[in-house]
Amino acid sequence: MGQRGGRQETSKKLEMALREPMKAEAKAQNNEEEAEELKAKVQTLASVFGVADLKNGLTSSFSVPTEAIGLYNVGHSCCLNSLLQVFFMNIHFTRILRRITVPLYAEQQKKNVPYQMLLLLEEMQCGKQKAVYPIALAYCLSAYKVKLFVQHDAAQLFLTVWNLIKRQMKKPELVEELNDLYTICIQEHLACQKCSFEEKKNSSMLTLPLPLLDSNCRMLETLKDCLQYFFHPEELTDHNMCFCDQCGRKTPFRQCMKLIHLPQTLTIHLKRFCFEKAAHIHKLSHYLPFPQDLDFNAVLTESQCQADDNEKAGWQYDLFAVVAHSGSISCGHYCAYIRSLTERKWYCFNDSEVCQVSWDDVKCTYGHSNLHWGETAYLLIYMKKHPQWPYP
Repeated sequence: MGQRGGRQETSKKLEMALREPMKAEAKAQNNEEEAEELKAKVQTLASVFGVADLKNGLTSSFSVPTEAIGLYNVGHSCCLNSLLQVFFMNIHFTRILRRITVPLYAEQQKKNVPYQMLLLLEEMQCGKQKAVYPIALAYCLSAYKVKLFVQHDAAQLFLTVWNLIKRQMKKPELVEELNDLYTICIQEHLACQKCSFEEKKNSSMLTLPLPLLDSNCRMLETLKDCLQYFFHPEELTDHNMCFCDQCGRKTPFRQCMKLIHLPQTLTIHLKRFCFEKAAHIHKLSHYLPFPQDLDFNAVLTESQCQADDNEKAGWQYDLFAVVAHSGSISCGHYCAYIRSLTERKWYCFNDSEVCQVSWDDVKCTYGHSNLHWGETAYLLIYMKKHPQWPYP
C-alpha cells in the first residue's frame, strides 16, 4: 500500500512537472499566434491605401464596379458621419492615417481614435454592403465626451476629433504632417492709437471662422466679402479699449490680423449661428454664394498678408467639400457634398445614402432667407490646386 501510494504521489508530481512546460509551451504558442495575428492585422491595415475615394464609381483591380460607401446613423450621428466622410475622402489625410502606430493592447485600441478610424475605413473599403455602422468609433469618441443622441455643431466637432487624432498619434513626423495639412497661420496686430506701442503675435487655427454679418448687423453678400471683413482692421474704442503699458492707461487700439500661411486643406467655417438677446441662438439662412475656385491673392490686399511670394504662389484653391446643415439649432441634420479627388465628380453623403450629384445641387446650399429650415453650407473645405510639399 505504501509503495503504491508512493508511486501514485510520484506519478502526480511527474505529471505536474510535465504539465508546467506544456502550459508554458502552449502559452508561448498562443503568444506567437497573437503576435502573428496582430502582425497580419497591421500589415492588412498598412496595405489599405486609406481612401474611401477609391470606391466612388471607379473599378477595382478585378474590373468590378465599386460604389461609394455610406455610414449608418447611430444616435444622431449625422454630424460625425459627414465629417468622417470628409476626412476619408481626403487622400492626403488617409495617407497619414494608414501609417499610424497600432496600439498593442485591446483596451488601448478601443480608446484610440486614429486606430478606430482606420478600422472603419478598412471596413468601408473591404466590405460589400452599401453602408457600415460606425459604432466602435462612436463608442471610442464617447470616452472623450463626444456623446451620441446629441445635436453637435460641425465646426466644434471637427476641432474635437482633429485634436484627438493629433494627440493620439505617436509618431512626431505624422503629427507634423497633420499640422501642415490643416493648420492656418496668422499674425495678430495690436497698435495703440495714442502712442507708438505695437504688439505682434503669431497664432494658428484649424478653421477660418467667418462672420456673415458686419458690425452693423448687415448681411455680407459673398464669401469674398466675408473674408475681407474677417481680415479688415477693427477699431477698439469705448468699453473695448485695451491697457497700454507705454501710456499707463486704457487707450483706443487698432486690431487686425494678417495671413501668414495657408495649408493644403483649408477649412472655412461660415458662422450661420449667432447669438441674439437673452442668449437666444438664431440661424442665418440668407443666400451666400461661394466659388469652386478661390484665389486668396485676388481676395486680400497686400496689407492683409504677411507672406512672401513663394507662399502666396500656392494660394489657389479648388472647392473639395461642403458640410451642409438643414433645420434649426435644436433640431437639425447634416450631410456632406464631396468632390472625388480621383474622378472630379460630386457626391452627396447623407448618412447611409450616397449618390452622385451636380454642381447645381451643391449650389442649393447657398441658402435662402425665406427657407429657414432649408439646407445651407456650414463648412467649406478647399484643397490647394498645386501642393507645395510632397506627400509620401
